[in-house]
Amino acid sequence: MKTLLLIDGSSYLYRAFHAMPDLRSPDGQPTGAIYGMVNMLRRLEKEVQFDYSACIFDAKGKTFRDELYPDYKAQRPPMPEELAAQITAVHEVVQASGWPMLVVDGVEADDVIGTLARQAEAAGMNVIISTGDKDIAQLVSPAVTLVNTMTNETPDEAGVLEKFGVPPALIIDYLTLIGDKVDNVPGVEKCGPKTALKWLQQYGDLAGVMAAAGEIGGKVGENLRSALDWLPKGRELITIKCDVDLHADLPRGLDGLLHGSKDKPRLAGLFHAFGFRTFYREVTEGLAETPVVATPVAEVAVGDTADMFGSAPEASAPLERHYQTILTDEQLTHWLEKLSGAKVVSVDTETTSLDPMLAQIVGLSFAVQAGEAAYLPLAHLYAGVPTQLPREAVLARLKPWLEDARHAKLGQNLKYDRHVLANHGITLRGVADDTMLASYVIESHERHNMDDLARRHLGETTVTYEEVCGKGAKQIGFAEVDIDIATRYAAEDADITLRLNDALAPQLVGALQQVYRDIELPVAEVLFRMERNGVLIDRQRLAEQSHQLGTEMLQLEQQVHALAGQPFNLNSPKQLQEILFGKLGIPTKGVRKTASGGYSTDESVLEMLALDHPLPKLILQYRGLAKLKSTYTDKLPTLINPATGRVHTNYSQAVAITGRLASSDPNLQNIPVRTAEGRRVREAFIAEPGNVIVSADYSQIELRIMAHLSGDA
Repeated sequence: MKTLLLIDGSSYLYRAFHAMPDLRSPDGQPTGAIYGMVNMLRRLEKEVQFDYSACIFDAKGKTFRDELYPDYKAQRPPMPEELAAQITAVHEVVQASGWPMLVVDGVEADDVIGTLARQAEAAGMNVIISTGDKDIAQLVSPAVTLVNTMTNETPDEAGVLEKFGVPPALIIDYLTLIGDKVDNVPGVEKCGPKTALKWLQQYGDLAGVMAAAGEIGGKVGENLRSALDWLPKGRELITIKCDVDLHADLPRGLDGLLHGSKDKPRLAGLFHAFGFRTFYREVTEGLAETPVVATPVAEVAVGDTADMFGSAPEASAPLERHYQTILTDEQLTHWLEKLSGAKVVSVDTETTSLDPMLAQIVGLSFAVQAGEAAYLPLAHLYAGVPTQLPREAVLARLKPWLEDARHAKLGQNLKYDRHVLANHGITLRGVADDTMLASYVIESHERHNMDDLARRHLGETTVTYEEVCGKGAKQIGFAEVDIDIATRYAAEDADITLRLNDALAPQLVGALQQVYRDIELPVAEVLFRMERNGVLIDRQRLAEQSHQLGTEMLQLEQQVHALAGQPFNLNSPKQLQEILFGKLGIPTKGVRKTASGGYSTDESVLEMLALDHPLPKLILQYRGLAKLKSTYTDKLPTLINPATGRVHTNYSQAVAITGRLASSDPNLQNIPVRTAEGRRVREAFIAEPGNVIVSADYSQIELRIMAHLSGDA
């Protein structure tokens, strides 16, 4: 017999949203519900054998039940904005994962599930319904069973009887008597599960209970008699409709529900955009050697995967290179003349640090035409280092050229070099191009570092920083690199950047040119000033908040110990594992094992367990506070620049494919706002006396852009 798996997408969507922490994509969009749905789909594919499938979601708008009873679901709050923002992406992921999807107007997801279940049953299929909704127990039959991945329950007819005390055939009557608070369907007042069960066992079904209403005494009997006129309508509201006309939505009938294969290129793009790194690695394994195109949701058309992945250009005859080391006054004078006479010069700095506010110049490199570049070492320090020109004197000679806007310069991520030069009192002017930003405008979904750009656009494999300086504990600073080796690396950087600019320029046409020239390049200057200015924080307030978080963590720890029945180290995965799966006996089905053979207690596992057990939920809260404390209230004061007294974040322009900025070191865009603790951290960002902080935001910017492009007044 074939098996049809039906997924109650709407039920799981809400549960995933409320169970997951505030996950965010690299560009700051909420992704918790998406992540939960992906996990559910993957788990179902691993644990359930099936041939046909469908994932069913509620449609927007009213259903026939709203017409039947205007107060149906009236008390439900509107869908949270952060969940609504994920609906389209969830639908994309479901379909790209090979699951047929249905959204039918005028009815609920349950009604579509009921209709498909009965059709499949009539066609001789087995049916498995994946849901967390108790109402769907009414559909269970010899051919229809349920599976709840959240609780590991798989009730068949016997399972329903064991859980509710009544068989599937009486679930509708049972729910009618007790009512459904979630859907705002009244039952008999004061009639709980025990009373409903007692009546049904005594009188057979709802009709029997209603017929015997006159002989049932006490207050609950009065309530039953008061509800007699309502109960038929209540039963109709609770009954799942199993005869929905699905011809328009499913013209091929059940044949249209054959489970499909994954659209791996599409999934790779989505997972990359959402920041799901593990899922991305799994889906791209063996798919292509180059990074997967991560186009925004709703923009990918399924097609030839070669079109999506592209390939590096064919290698041509190697370009002859002439790289020079500038060690004498004569050589410097010669190159200053070259720089002054060149139409545009590629500039790069080698420094002591990745922190742009602290970095000092070790050397500079220049390229004036393809294959012709030079490295000017100024602060290399190692045994036997050649005599170098004095740094401050050389920078004084270079300063007029660097600050002259009439001399065009280009580079790769010149915002960093602006900071480095500013640390030496030089204001870089005349920036004509930035290859990182050009690449970002042309292909926002790709990686924009110079090594990848060179492979993609020039077919060149460049010398990497690790090849020059080493890795890990053995890595040396650039000042310790042999000057000959440094020349090959640094001069190549300037040379490759110049050649990349020539390769990218022809692609910047029309609107791309406008975005690049009028938006991205000017924004880079604004971001430089923002980073340079930094933000002021209140050390004392952060210290107070750190103490408060510590107190709250201690209280959570005590609650966890009480639930566990003993004290243990909440930060010890081994001890937590023993408490959860040993002492408390929480089922380990679906819980992956660690390399050492024990059961994992990482965040994803705790999120799954927290749906049904209070202790994992408290552990997650504890970890959330601990992260807030270690990442912000404890760490932010240590990041205050001693020279400026402020915190200086880095705003990355070329990271998020949507065009949004990304903040790092520290991330000032990711301080939680949905929790009171996160909002308190934000209070520590202050203005100097006599100044204020002003918050500004676009009003409905996406709609305004759509209105402009469509000409809709």
